Amino acid sequence: MATARTKRKGERRPAPELPIARVYVDVGLPHLDRTFDYQVADSQHDDAVAGCRVRVRFAGQLVDGYLMERAETTDHTGRLAYLERVVSPEPVLSPEIATLARAVADKYAGTMVDVLRLAIPPRHARVESEVVSHTQDAVSCVPAAVSHVQDAVSHGWDGYQHGDALLTALTAGSRARAVWQALPGEDWPARLAEAATAVAASGKGTVIVVPDYRDVARLHAACAERLGEQQVVALSADLGPAERYRRWLRARRGAARVVVGTRAAMFAPMTDLGLLVVWDDGDDLHAEQRAPYPHVRDVLVQRAHLSGASLLVAGFARTAEAQLLVESRWAHPVTPDRASLRARAPRVTGFGEDFDLARDEAARAARLPAVAFEAARSALKADAAVLVQVPRRGYVPSLACGSCRTPARCRRCAGPLAVSAGQQDQQDTARSPVCCWCGVPESRFRCPACGSVRLRAQVIGARRTAEELGRAFPGVPVRTSGGKEVLADVDSSAALVIATPGAEPVADGGYGAALLLDGWALLGRQDLRAGEETLRRWMTAAALVRPGEQGGRVVVGADAALTPVQALIRWDPAWHAERELAERRELGFPPAVRMAGLEGEPKPLAAAMDELTLPDSAEVLGPVPVLETRPEPGRPERERVLLRVPNADGRALAASLAALQASRGARKEPEQVRVRLDPLSPI
Repeated sequence: MATARTKRKGERRPAPELPIARVYVDVGLPHLDRTFDYQVADSQHDDAVAGCRVRVRFAGQLVDGYLMERAETTDHTGRLAYLERVVSPEPVLSPEIATLARAVADKYAGTMVDVLRLAIPPRHARVESEVVSHTQDAVSCVPAAVSHVQDAVSHGWDGYQHGDALLTALTAGSRARAVWQALPGEDWPARLAEAATAVAASGKGTVIVVPDYRDVARLHAACAERLGEQQVVALSADLGPAERYRRWLRARRGAARVVVGTRAAMFAPMTDLGLLVVWDDGDDLHAEQRAPYPHVRDVLVQRAHLSGASLLVAGFARTAEAQLLVESRWAHPVTPDRASLRARAPRVTGFGEDFDLARDEAARAARLPAVAFEAARSALKADAAVLVQVPRRGYVPSLACGSCRTPARCRRCAGPLAVSAGQQDQQDTARSPVCCWCGVPESRFRCPACGSVRLRAQVIGARRTAEELGRAFPGVPVRTSGGKEVLADVDSSAALVIATPGAEPVADGGYGAALLLDGWALLGRQDLRAGEETLRRWMTAAALVRPGEQGGRVVVGADAALTPVQALIRWDPAWHAERELAERRELGFPPAVRMAGLEGEPKPLAAAMDELTLPDSAEVLGPVPVLETRPEPGRPERERVLLRVPNADGRALAASLAALQASRGARKEPEQVRVRLDPLSPI
């Protein structure tokens, strides 16, 4: 066991019972990713409890740490330093979260301290000293929970195969692992609240993780309605540090039965954990952007395995990772029965359907063909709102040659040319593009490939689309949602709602129609998950539309013969996920294999690869240059290497990468090589 080597003079002798404290020191260096032994003074004996925050002297400096456990003996043969002080006797690190943090760090080749920074919010002394009032004992909600569960089994989940069995298992406290495909138009916050109520009836707690704050608000309201305000804690990034720590402590102290929040809530403390839920696991907001870059779904799978809690992976669509859980029989599918699906699904039309092409020969090339205008007119005539989903916000985000469609670039810095919202008409758009990098207007564009001087929009932004549709439907209110102005909900009366993917507001009673534009821009991205992500965005928007029996229609801006479009028309994301997983197995892409990406400057990257000890099954792809979307002047060129191994060797790969980072950290290498396991998009 490693130890600190300094000793404070004049300190009293430690108490005879468990005088040693094993501390994780917050230094963040890979080669120091272990506990260090310190002595506990008599005055600290009562406060130095497992899981509390401490201050210790390490390498001549005072640093923070977490006391992992108390021990009677140490393996160190020299003198031990004393704990400098116990910051707080509050046990913020529970044994369950400590075990999970270690497992996540090992899985992603990171350090435990990095994971603990994600898991435990910064301390707020005033909040910590507040007296927590247990005004409503957790057990008091059980009788009400039972009645809610009985109602949920007979009404809320009866449209799903095995839905009643899932609720029955959760009520009985049995372990259940499921992948839930929600019906279109489903009030999913109510269904998840019913699942949390079922778990509360068994005397256990629930943690639910959703993509953004709007989902948190809806889910919190649904859970509070069934369990009471005091039993639900909502955690999100928009809370201030004091309020966030206050709510986090409520969950840690057992004053709440349900925690709902964004991705940081995957580590939320919960006494007697019964259920873990991730909603819409394909959303990229579930991928942590700080080291070691864990994903919510994978962390909750690991947590369910370690704690014995139930797990529910839920959403309108299904990812290849969720499909792998089903095919491996680790989780069971909870899917709609065909009768309920036919009654709830809207009518979906692709631009490339033969009937529509016969009526409108230009439909394949048009951005908004006649079938889309017809669907919008019908919905507006019925006094229903129309949702228009566009891939990008803004006006005309990027331009291309009007003849050969080569991307338009600035002659000075090679940056992309775009058009600002102030240029009101298409003629001005063609004459006055501006460079997105250097800001210099390009008044004399000429395509280097074909010599044409004409420009065209690659993808029309939300604001430009709002202008065009406003002119096409005069007198109809037009609202936009995206970027910094995201609407939570809108009135269902006649209006045009232009939204970017993920920013679609909820309409009371559902939209009369949804127009999903520029599907080729989503499907044509150079991304492993382009098809899966496009279908997820489409289904999220289409789920807000009224059923086909009530006139609800969805028009998709893509060829109806494409696999994602067919999956949307049939409302069969499981079929698409099955095909997607089979293709990734054939091509050797995640989740069929484990991959790691190493990125850095060419020389340190090559040195790291020479030092790295890989499993025999490892395949090295690269190095290749990293293409920067916004290159910084003077920044050295960076390269990337991909490593691929079978899932069985995933632990060995992670251990090798962790050893590499520890070795480089011990030598204090100045050049950084970023290591990322299971990147969201390896290509």
